[in-house]
Order: sequence, then C-alpha cells, then structure tokens
Amino acid sequence: MGNDVERLLTISELSEMLGIPVDTLYGWRHRGEGPEGYRIGRHVRYRRAAVEAWLEGRLDHAQG
Repeated sequence: MGNDVERLLTISELSEMLGIPVDTLYGWRHRGEGPEGYRIGRHVRYRRAAVEAWLEGRLDHAQG
C-alpha cells in the first residue's frame, strides 16, 4: 500500500480519537447522527477527513 492511500479508522480508533464509547458511536450510526462511515463486510470504517468535517459541523460558537 502506498503512502497516498488513506488508512481508514476502525470504530475503536474513532472511539479513542473522540473519547466516546464504542456503543455510543454504534448508536449514532444507527440513528444517522455520527460521522459517515463505510460498511466493509461486517466492519465499519471511517475516513479521517469525513470525521473532521463532521466535527467542524458541530463547532460550538458559544462564548462563555
């Protein structure tokens, strides 16, 4: 695999990255609330760019 191919994140890696339980991510996925993922066989994988775009859409602009 070349360096130009982005490695997809597992749901466990995404859980660790976001600090959110895997079960919460599965719930979000089921309800269509989480970042877009890919079903590959019985596995779910995420592109880092899609996760970052999803995060940007949830940016909290509130001023404390």
